[in-house]
Formats: sequence, structure tokens, C-alpha cells
Amino acid sequence: MNCRISKCGEVIPMLTRSTISMRYHSITKAINREFWNSTSETAHSLYVGSYGRGTAIDTSDIDILVELPKAEYERFDYYKGNGQSRLLQAVKEAIQTTYSQTEIRADGQVVKVMFADGMKFEVVPAFLSTDWYGRTTYNYPDSNAGGNWKSTNPKAEQSAMKDKNTSSRGLLFDICKHMRYVRDQYFSSYHLSGIVIDSFAYQAIGEWCWPENSSENAVSDGRLEQALYNSYASIYRFVSPIRAPGSNDSVSLSDSRDCLAKVLNKMMQ
Repeated sequence: MNCRISKCGEVIPMLTRSTISMRYHSITKAINREFWNSTSETAHSLYVGSYGRGTAIDTSDIDILVELPKAEYERFDYYKGNGQSRLLQAVKEAIQTTYSQTEIRADGQVVKVMFADGMKFEVVPAFLSTDWYGRTTYNYPDSNAGGNWKSTNPKAEQSAMKDKNTSSRGLLFDICKHMRYVRDQYFSSYHLSGIVIDSFAYQAIGEWCWPENSSENAVSDGRLEQALYNSYASIYRFVSPIRAPGSNDSVSLSDSRDCLAKVLNKMMQ
């Protein structure tokens, strides 16, 4: 079976996108109502993860980041004994006011909203932070190991991915989406995170791009897939962690390395 990359090969259906948008707005409104005394369906919220980076397929989870008021950070940070867990519970309860019959649970760093049709949202409550250089990041809770705060810069990642995708004439996103498809189709019992896929593809793509006159049904001739596997075998097979595009955050390969190799090897067939 040919598992090569095709141009615009994995597309999320419009009906699915419409459902995602509706649920995104409903979740955002519920959290804004609780924490901002607002009924806005868009304020203080953004898509992150693969959907925010433009690399999701129709089996991908939908990650959203919801910014909360700074006073909430101070309130939950003051708690003795895992205020991060209590914050996740407060966000969970806010979402339940809208989705009372939906399975919702706090899990480590996110609140998971699992709809009956199989679609899953992962909601990250976060607080805007600006460093001495004027760079903005978000602090988010991690309820593991007694609770702590971590930081992320999703906008920098999204910008870097978008720029690289433009310069590669859409090839970067096609690689990332196709790797997800191969993972889900053939290796669903293995772990390979979306940020590992995107970080690897961003670095391994080099100067590869779709030809300027290629059609929407263009398919790789196999050299690209070989180059990606060779890049893994010669560099990333021995490297951990790698760096996320734009944000330069550390991305561990340890849990994803085996599946990454399997996906890249399958794509050469």
C-alpha cells in the first residue's frame, strides 16, 4: 500500500469543523461567564495544539487555551496542597454548567471534555505573563507531583509553523497531517504526540517544498519520505529532547521515539 505524502491529502470535513467551532464557543462562553463575568464566546480563548498549529486531522483532539484573570492565579497559588488541581476542578465545574450530560474530568494539566460522538476537547486554563524582554507566555497548572506551574508560548509555535508552511508551499502541514494519519491508521496502540510530529517535521523538512506548479493531487515520489527517515536515523534517533518551533520549548522524544520510527518507515513503503 502506498503511504506517501500527498498535497492537501488529509482534510477535516466542513461539518466536523462546524461542530468544533460550536463547541469551542460554548466552552469559552461557560468559562468567561464564571471567571470574567462575560458572555463572550471568543474572548480570552484560542485554539492551541495541532488544531491551532494547522496540523490536525479529523481524529485529532481539539486543544484550547483559556486565559483567566491574574487574581485567579494568586488565589489558587495561595492554596496549600495542590492549588493547581483545585483550579482544574473549578474550570471543570464551569464547563459542566453548559455540558451537564457530557463526560468531563480534570487530568494532570488539562480538563478533558469527551463528547458522545468521540470528539474530545482538552482545555488548558492559563495566565498571561510578560518577561523582561516583553515576550508573552502563558503559565498553566500541572497538578502532578503535588502541583506546580509550567509555561508555554503557543502563538510563537503557530507563527513559526505558518511561516515554514508558506515557504514550503504547504508541504510542512501535509507532512504533519500525513504522519498523524499513518500513526492513527497503523500504529494506534503506540504513543506519538502531535508536538513531536510537528517539531520533527519542522526541523527535518529542510529546504524541501512542493513544486511551484504542483496540482492538488500531487503525490511525493518517495525521495522526501526517504529523506525524512534518514534524518531521523542519523540525528533524531539519538537526540532527546528536541525543540518546538518558535517557542524553543523542550520536547521529549522518549515516549514517542519508537512510534516515530515506525511511522517514517511505513511512509517509505
